[in-house]
Amino acid sequence: MAQFDEVFDWVVVGSGAGSMASALLMKQAGKSVVILEKAQWVGGTTCKSGGVMWIPANRFMNPGEDSLEQACRYLDAVVPDGPDSPGTSPARRRTYAVEAPKMLDFIVGQGVKMERGSTFWPDYYDELPGGVKTSRTVTALPFDKNELGKDWASKLRQGFLEVPVRLDDGMKLPFMKHSWKIKRIFLKIALKFVAGKLTGKHWVTAGAALQGRMLKAVLDRKAAEIRTGSPVSELIMDGDRSVGVITARDGRPWRVGARLGILINAGGFAMNQAMRDRYMPGTQAKWSNGIETDTGDMHIELAAKGAQLAQMDQMVGFQMSEAPGWDTDYVKPGTQSTTGKPHAIQVDQTGVRYMNEGGSYEEFCENMLVRNRTVPAIPSWAIMDQQYMDEYGVAGKGTAKKNMEKWLASGWMRRAETVEALAALIGVPPAALGGAVARWNGFVRSGRDEDFHRGERAYDNWLGDPFFKNGPNQCMGTIEKAPFYAIPIVPGDVGTYGGVVCDCDSRVLREDGRPIPGLYACGVTTASPMGRVYPGAGASVGPSMTFGWIAARHAAGLGNQFG
Repeated sequence: MAQFDEVFDWVVVGSGAGSMASALLMKQAGKSVVILEKAQWVGGTTCKSGGVMWIPANRFMNPGEDSLEQACRYLDAVVPDGPDSPGTSPARRRTYAVEAPKMLDFIVGQGVKMERGSTFWPDYYDELPGGVKTSRTVTALPFDKNELGKDWASKLRQGFLEVPVRLDDGMKLPFMKHSWKIKRIFLKIALKFVAGKLTGKHWVTAGAALQGRMLKAVLDRKAAEIRTGSPVSELIMDGDRSVGVITARDGRPWRVGARLGILINAGGFAMNQAMRDRYMPGTQAKWSNGIETDTGDMHIELAAKGAQLAQMDQMVGFQMSEAPGWDTDYVKPGTQSTTGKPHAIQVDQTGVRYMNEGGSYEEFCENMLVRNRTVPAIPSWAIMDQQYMDEYGVAGKGTAKKNMEKWLASGWMRRAETVEALAALIGVPPAALGGAVARWNGFVRSGRDEDFHRGERAYDNWLGDPFFKNGPNQCMGTIEKAPFYAIPIVPGDVGTYGGVVCDCDSRVLREDGRPIPGLYACGVTTASPMGRVYPGAGASVGPSMTFGWIAARHAAGLGNQFG
């Protein structure tokens, strides 16, 4: 039997949202918990993310708006089963649909303030059976991280949006000039921000708000001992059972035992270029919005202990562009809202349009990678006209009016008086690009994208412009007003999407399908329970929290207690 420096009931590796959810449940069961975080900050990738949870039939939805059967019908329609996707199954998806709303009720009961992410944030494939055209999203309310106290506030990882704004309201602000209602939202946010500065508040929203609130709940309830700067290097086995971990403390190896089990929620391998080259060639760590500690350490260790790795070629794609300053940006400039707007399309390096520029960011990047296997498509080119520049921001870098000269001088953006001249600047055949633009303009005028059906799902239009008046949908506009513009688009990501295969109780499985006793996993350390598809906003954070919670419930032997 292994000798330990100390022993807890529940040992958690990583401090993402699933870790906090598991700790809160273990506290309810009267168990001791330690959370070991490799980084100097708490919160993991969740903290840097939008912090959205995709939770069907949740407490914030209207009666009759959703149901368990409708959610399962949608997931079964969206997520294909097969030998290349062992992370998912009808049983595992149904487990998620059943347990996610219960997990949410439990977390809210712990004092974590949540709300509906929006009344209009459609599923990414809302046209399929069971799809919801309103919203299954849940987010945390903005949070003053100074509520954590000085020591812990400084340990909460930086979020991408540190202002007192609800995420839904923040996404409306780009359309402020069209709506007095949105202007009033902006004024309210500005006043709250100023008041916060005067009263010593430090507001965060999105993922940082979720993790700030989860951390506060854990601290208030003394649900776990949380240690930063504590990387785990090895799992300790007793026969075929996982019984502890080796971490570091005061500069030396430290052996921590686990009476009930170990939960691995250590993120993915977004920052490990060698693993990317092996599993997902053509992608780059430098294009990722993952965190610096996302290096796949526990993927490697879990595989060494006999766990099955699967779906390792998958990532949560998030298209981006190497705009000026991108290499030092805390959040790489995403371009989903660029190519999804009216007056914009995307073409490959032969000048051919090859996909719906709206839709799921995961599918968008997958399309780029697949296209690039036969036709050069990395980078691809977003093509826009002056109508676009007059109306919208570009790649999260502001408006053309303020930034155009800088963009052109850097060489990132290209501009020409004709489509054919623009083609020459970006190195694509002029006739092909001219044909792609002309064909697109014809689709706009007829009101239907006959090639890729852009605008035929609610989510496409959600990405568009709710105030767009020049056509039958909100995401199709002509490209015909000179000058014309192009920027390069690459398949970035917000993290990887493959890892160890788990069962419905979050137990890590061996290659032969047997669980490894005492070993659980959740989050992007696992092969996603959504398989190779991202069904809606929050399809990583929601499952991480739910399966972390399920793992704790199973390890503590609680059955259906607390849910």
